[in-house]
Amino acid sequence: MKLVLTGVTGAAGIQIFRQAVSDASIKRITVLSRRALPSWMDIPENDKTEVIILDDFLAYPSDLPARLVGHDACVWALGKSSVGLSDEEYTRITHDYTMHFANSLQEAGMKDRTGEPFRFVFISGEGADPSGKSNVKFARIKGMTEKALFDLPPSSNIKASVMRPAYFFPSKDHPSDRENIRSPTTRAIDCLMSPIMKTILPSMYTPIEDLGFFAVEVAKGRWSDEKLFPNSKMRELIKASRTPENR
Repeated sequence: MKLVLTGVTGAAGIQIFRQAVSDASIKRITVLSRRALPSWMDIPENDKTEVIILDDFLAYPSDLPARLVGHDACVWALGKSSVGLSDEEYTRITHDYTMHFANSLQEAGMKDRTGEPFRFVFISGEGADPSGKSNVKFARIKGMTEKALFDLPPSSNIKASVMRPAYFFPSKDHPSDRENIRSPTTRAIDCLMSPIMKTILPSMYTPIEDLGFFAVEVAKGRWSDEKLFPNSKMRELIKASRTPENR
């Protein structure tokens, strides 16, 4: 299997990247990144990853879309907090970059490819509102992107799935993630928040290891009869997958 990843220097993306590297069924990983991957990234040594640096996620090199068509799936974890961004800026990063990828694949011949459709996994978030009625920027624009992906016609040969994780934080098993992705203030807050979320509000908490596992499994075609995965659904399916009869 050949997999495209974005957003691998973020909290969700780095765990998804780590999971993909460790998965023997994934033979090739193409990372689309705005910059070279930093040296602090704690990723297992491997010979199946290629990093392509893009100056602009709205203007691909002319040969890139055709190369991407040769892949089986993508996990799109690229994103940024909406705090401090205008609606225009947040829409460009969240919606426009995402749909440019999908549209570029169609124009490069994805719609004419035979066999299984290309699986596109979008990392959204709890609270996303596809109706567009929310006054919350994050909810409205994430929801708009979800809707655009689900509105792709069958002829596009792209099957979209959306994950809506709740609160998550870089793993304590990888200190470099926490130190480089989150500020000292947010790390201190997490020391208080995570235990509370785990025990009192588990429906609003997503273990980062589960997020990585689930994203890669969906990209591989697992749970293909579903297309929207709220946090509660993800937790339910992960729990079921770990019962003895499903291992």
